[in-house]
Amino acid sequence: MPASTGNGAVTRSTLRQQIADALRDEVLAGRLQPGQAFTVKEIAEQYGVSATPVREALVDLSAQGLLEADQHRGFRVREYSVDDFRGMIEARGLVIEGMFLALNEGRPHAVRPDDPRAAAVVAGVRRRGEEAQRAAAAGDLTVLIGYDLRFWRELGACFGNPYLADFLHRLRVQTWVCAVQHLRRLTDLRGELWAGHTQLVEALIDRDNESARALIAAYNAHSLTLIERLASG
Repeated sequence: MPASTGNGAVTRSTLRQQIADALRDEVLAGRLQPGQAFTVKEIAEQYGVSATPVREALVDLSAQGLLEADQHRGFRVREYSVDDFRGMIEARGLVIEGMFLALNEGRPHAVRPDDPRAAAVVAGVRRRGEEAQRAAAAGDLTVLIGYDLRFWRELGACFGNPYLADFLHRLRVQTWVCAVQHLRRLTDLRGELWAGHTQLVEALIDRDNESARALIAAYNAHSLTLIERLASG
């Protein structure tokens, strides 16, 4: 953890975010299992920090739906069901459809093809997509999750509605948290994971919204079918 910069509020806020990020990564990596309980004191000792930023980080993660508060034992990793996953996929689809509507309405902050920012923004999104696609093809789940979340966050920002983009990011984190408990049971994920990131970018560049919508619908269907299969097996 970084040393104090002399600004207690900034340092505490930074610690809070760092701890939240680290714990989220632990959940996504499968090192913190669904239902696993822990206390503020245990996490504070693990990271060598005071209880205050830890408690704040755990409250943040609870608000994001990754943890549940337990009055008697502290916090536990939230356990999601396949029904929860179905609901997340449905919500994710509705949010993305809202983004398409915002784009079609010409929202002032949306990235347009003739915008000077467009080339740099698209290049960045494409790079994230290429890395995510390579990781998916290789079956490297940890690398895929990191790049996939960055890909969708940056892509979502292009639509010009930061509230929808933030909500989509939260949903995507939750769907990954739900999915990893099943995906990490497989020893070889090659060929199992969706890898259409660059196709989606190209469809959006071409302003082919119907193809983009079809790719996203196929992605959602693929994700749901995969998790249902793994959960039943």
